[in-house]
Amino acid sequence: MKLKVKPEDFVVRELARLPLRDKGPYRLYVLEKKGWNTIDLLIRIARAHNLPYRLFAYGGLKDRHAHTFQYVTVKHGADLTTEEENYSLKPIGYMERPMGPDLLEGNEFAITLRSLSAAEASRISRRADEVRGFGYPNYYDDQRFGSMDRSMGFMAERLLKKHYNGSLQIYLTGIYPEEKREARERKLFFREHWGDWETCLTRAKTVMENKIFSLLAARPKAYIDALRMIPREELSLYFSAYQSHLFNELVRRVLQDMKLELTDVPGTAGPYLFYRRLERKDLAYLRSLVLPLAAGRMEFPDERTERLFKSIMAERGIHYGSFNLRRVRQAFFKSTPREAVVFPADLQLQPPEPDELYPGKEKMRLFFKLPRGSYGTMLIKRLTMP
Repeated sequence: MKLKVKPEDFVVRELARLPLRDKGPYRLYVLEKKGWNTIDLLIRIARAHNLPYRLFAYGGLKDRHAHTFQYVTVKHGADLTTEEENYSLKPIGYMERPMGPDLLEGNEFAITLRSLSAAEASRISRRADEVRGFGYPNYYDDQRFGSMDRSMGFMAERLLKKHYNGSLQIYLTGIYPEEKREARERKLFFREHWGDWETCLTRAKTVMENKIFSLLAARPKAYIDALRMIPREELSLYFSAYQSHLFNELVRRVLQDMKLELTDVPGTAGPYLFYRRLERKDLAYLRSLVLPLAAGRMEFPDERTERLFKSIMAERGIHYGSFNLRRVRQAFFKSTPREAVVFPADLQLQPPEPDELYPGKEKMRLFFKLPRGSYGTMLIKRLTMP
């Protein structure tokens, strides 16, 4: 099976409650894009119009390897209509407030699966019937863990353990899947010469690299002050990645504790465990189960989930108080609820047809809706698992 062969194979449209007005301080746009992630593209548009990036607001981040439609507000009255080859920005009205995640209801997907054998297409149809009846675990998918370094782990976990030097090292030298060769080589150089700040400074390229290595060259142990230089929005992404990892691990442990028959699907930050069918009592339990994201204060739905989360923290050498960071405070951990399983709405599969890109193979089109924060790629993992 092949996914995202072309951007048009993975189409995502935001579903939102938009309090539109005829006039207002925030102009609302639809951002359509291919081959761009949300933040990089908005920074580009802001620079093109000589506007500060802080005037732009969005509800969610959208994958670069997709054809996506999302809502963006700009706190500026000028018409920023843009038409380029791989993106466009079109105004649709005004709002009294900026766009944000709270306005999103979910996302609508249209996905093409390619290079399927007849047996694979038949199995996907059977798996779809299982998903309609029993849902699937609401894991965060691999794209959430782009900031995790494969050898050093999560920057946020080091920070929670007060390993400030190690946390800063992951921030400045962490190598990510889509890293360009030049950046990868530069980060490996920093890793090799870590602690020799003058030498690291000779290869610094980004604004943050120059700022932090200049500080450390003058004050070699000023790790906390260096961490305080990280922009709030960027540090929040590192925190969110770690919260997502802990959520996934809690879901895995709940499913294992229930003694369900599970299938492993490999993942960047641990395997995704899927059940196929559920007994009535297990379905009722999971369907109502809402789990908290990790923070200093968390409300658990029952003794089982609290016990399992405590064991996860103990294995990692952290505790509830670890989340109350006192020395790096530009971002913080906030506990929000997330459903343990998800049921796609309006899940439809078109009959298989010949794949024009892979002769002798078939393709299938899928249509469905998911609530905010749930991953369409995770549904694909569930439908195509062995």
